Amino acid sequence: MKAASFPEPVLFPGSRTSHLAAECWFDDACILDMDYFAKTLAGIKAKGAPPDFIGSIIAHYASKWLPDLSGDHRDSNKGLTNSEESPESVTALWMKKRFFVETLVGILPPEKDSIPCSFLLRLLRIANMVKVEPAYRDELEKRISWQLDQASLKEIMIPSFSHTCGTLLDVELMIRLVRMFVNLDEAAKSGADLIKVAKLVDSYLAEAAVDSDLNLSEFVALAGALPGQARATDDGLYRAVDTYLKAHPGVSKEERKVLFRLIDCRKLSQEASLHAARNERLPVRAVIQVLFSEQTKLHRQMDWSGSFSGTRSPNLGFDQAPTRLLSKRETSAQRMEIRKLREDVLRLETQCYAMQMQMERMMEKKKGFFRWKKLGMMPSLRSSNNVSVPEKIEESIAREGGARSGTQTPVDLKTKLVRGKSKTHPRWRKSM
Repeated sequence: MKAASFPEPVLFPGSRTSHLAAECWFDDACILDMDYFAKTLAGIKAKGAPPDFIGSIIAHYASKWLPDLSGDHRDSNKGLTNSEESPESVTALWMKKRFFVETLVGILPPEKDSIPCSFLLRLLRIANMVKVEPAYRDELEKRISWQLDQASLKEIMIPSFSHTCGTLLDVELMIRLVRMFVNLDEAAKSGADLIKVAKLVDSYLAEAAVDSDLNLSEFVALAGALPGQARATDDGLYRAVDTYLKAHPGVSKEERKVLFRLIDCRKLSQEASLHAARNERLPVRAVIQVLFSEQTKLHRQMDWSGSFSGTRSPNLGFDQAPTRLLSKRETSAQRMEIRKLREDVLRLETQCYAMQMQMERMMEKKKGFFRWKKLGMMPSLRSSNNVSVPEKIEESIAREGGARSGTQTPVDLKTKLVRGKSKTHPRWRKSM
């Protein structure tokens, strides 16, 4: 094919006309040979084109000849995937598609924002489907991790094309991307980017949790891949955990505790806390923690409101603007909520105490009726024949010392056992 002559807008990159011109060149040239395209792109780079301009050329060229890489699938019957008009076999088309993807990855600009993250995710989806070489796949994953905060939930839900993976979504891929993003330098990511990725991960977990084949270890690994300060609120994570418990009713009590440890009760909103307080799928200790956390937040809010009188909190050592006075309806609603939370906490504490006492009684029955906790704290305990415990001890001492006629019970031991009784029991004298 003869080399096409390119118009002058290539010398003026960065403008809107240059991007439109790039589309027109490849619409007219119809370059299908990848080697020729790579040489043409190298010539454009040599003229000083910026990386984002090179990226737009690559994205347009790839979406033209591989419609799967474009967001619009109306022309999916064109390009390399047209199996109706092409006499080639499906295997030959897949091999050609693999070569196409590997060549595109090799000519991507090395700069961070030169290629949109949505295009990279679509390219990774096809790369996993056609089983490209691991080196090209790793390069794509590294570049996506640089811009993971720009990804959307629909684009990140890449299916698993491996027969060894039992889940529908490639959860292991998502874990690798999040970990690489977290391990980036502090200059490469900001706090706002971290919050965006945390929201994306929570939404992804809520979708992946519906799959009954999702392991607990994968769920915990993805949820714990982000640091604690990444989530401004844990409502999304709580929704994902609740969805996982619904889809996996056979989760044990210990596994439920592991799941709830991922959630920070202090970061739950009022609606999420009320839902968690009534959630029967959560452990009892988790519900108590949620109730205590919500009660603490309400007390703190009441302290900051100056006891509903407009006064400033005494904990602050500097002047501040007066807080807004709460209306009577808001005040009564808060008081009712606090009273309800206190009743729930008291009810749960009573149930826990009753269960603990029942367990202690069962343990005492197993160990025997005459088990001693503290010797000097139960002077009134008697056996079945109405003989006190100190009398039994005295009789055993008398039997052991029968051979020695002159031995007697020490006075201090008798005093400790009887514990200050004014008169000696008549049976005690007989035992002597």
